[in-house]
Amino acid sequence: MKKKDKKGFFMWSKHGLWIAAMLIVIILPFFFRSGFSRSMLSQIGIAIIFALSYNMLLGQAGLLSFGHAVFYGLGGFFTIHILNTVSNGVITIPLELLPLAGGFGAVIVGLVFGWLSTERAGTPFALISLGIGELIAASSLMFPSFFGGEQGISGDRMTVFALTGIRFGKQITIYYLIAFWAFLSIVLMYLLTQTPLGRLANAVRDNPERASFIGYNPHWVRTLQYALAAFFAGIAGGLFAVNYEIVTAETVGFIPSGNVLMMTYIGGVGHFFGPILGAVLVTFMQLSLANMTHAWLIYFGLLFIGMVIWAPSGIAGIIMLHEPVWKAKLMKRLIPSYALAVFPALILFLGTVMFIEISYHLSLSVDPTAPMHLFGIHFRAQSLFPWGITVFLILIGFGLLQRAIKRVRQSWGEVNLIMKKESS
Repeated sequence: MKKKDKKGFFMWSKHGLWIAAMLIVIILPFFFRSGFSRSMLSQIGIAIIFALSYNMLLGQAGLLSFGHAVFYGLGGFFTIHILNTVSNGVITIPLELLPLAGGFGAVIVGLVFGWLSTERAGTPFALISLGIGELIAASSLMFPSFFGGEQGISGDRMTVFALTGIRFGKQITIYYLIAFWAFLSIVLMYLLTQTPLGRLANAVRDNPERASFIGYNPHWVRTLQYALAAFFAGIAGGLFAVNYEIVTAETVGFIPSGNVLMMTYIGGVGHFFGPILGAVLVTFMQLSLANMTHAWLIYFGLLFIGMVIWAPSGIAGIIMLHEPVWKAKLMKRLIPSYALAVFPALILFLGTVMFIEISYHLSLSVDPTAPMHLFGIHFRAQSLFPWGITVFLILIGFGLLQRAIKRVRQSWGEVNLIMKKESS
C-alpha cells in the first residue's frame, strides 16, 4: 500500500465513524416522514445530549447525581425567558443560538452547586444532589415569576429571526436544528474526554488520594467537571424549550433526573457511546410503548432491573465484550449458542407480557369484565385458560433458557481458551 493510500485509510478509520453518523443524521427524516417519527427523532437528539452530560458525572467522574434535571430544567427556563425577551424586541439573538442561553445559565448555577456539593464523592454527593434537586423543585412553586407556576412559561419561536433565514415552523426544520446541536455537543463532549481535565476526572474517580498526592485538587476537578456537565444539560434544556415552546416545573423534578440516570446506566457508563444507545432505546420505549400499552412503565422498570442484575456494564459493555472475539474471528463459535437461546427467551418474554397485561387489565382497567385484546386474540382475563397458558409459557421458557445459558457459557469458555492459546 502506498504512503498516500495508508494516510487516506488512517483518516477514514479515524473519522469515518463520525462522517457516517453525520450522514445518517442527515438522511433519517427522509425515511421517517410522519410527524410522530420526526418528533421522536427530535426528542432522541435532546435525550442524547442530556444523557451524555450525565455520563460526564457518573461515568467519567464517578459522581452519582439524583438531581441532574436541575440544569436541564433551568436551561429550558433561561432559554424560554430569553426567547420571550427577543420576541419583545428588547435584545436580538438568532434562534439557532438560543440553546446557548440555557447552557450559559446552567453553567453558572453548576459552578455554585458544584463547589458546594463536590467536596466529597460517593454517598455524600448523591444525597446533596438529591437535596439540591428537591430544593429547586420546591422553588418552582415558590417563584412563579420565573417558573410560571403550574402553567409554566411559554414562548413563540416564530417571532425570532434566524441566521439561516429558515422559518422554524415545521418539525423537520426543528429536527435539523436539534441534530446540529446534538452532533456538535457529542463531538465536544468526546473531545473533553481527551483533554487533561477529562483524564484528571478519571483519575479522581479512580483514586482521589493519589490525584491529590501528585498536586491536583479533587474538589476543583469535580467542580469543573460538574459545571461542564451542567452546561451541556442546559443546552439540552434549551433545545427542549425551542422544540416545545413551553417549559414547566416538571423539567426540574425527580422524573427527568431518574430518566437520565436509567438512560445512562442502561446504555453503559463505561463507554462514551453507551449513553447514546440508552437515550435512543429509552426514548423509543417511552414514546412507542406508551401508545401500545398502559403498563409500559412496568416494562421499563423490568428492563432497568434486568440490566442492573445481569448486565451492569450496559448495552455498550455487552457490545464491547464481543470486540476481541470479533477481531479473533471467533464469532461463529458463539452464534449457534446465541441462536439456541433466542427461542426460549422469546417464550419467556411472551409469557411475561401476558402476565403483566392480564394483571393490569384485572386491576386497573375501567371494565375488568370486558374481553381484552392481546396478540390479535380476544379473551376474558377472568377465565383459567389464559392464566394456564401464561404460567406454561413462563415455566417452559425459564427452564429452556437456563439450559441455553449453560450452552452460551460453554461456548464462551471454548472461545476464551482458544484466544488464550493464540495469545501465548
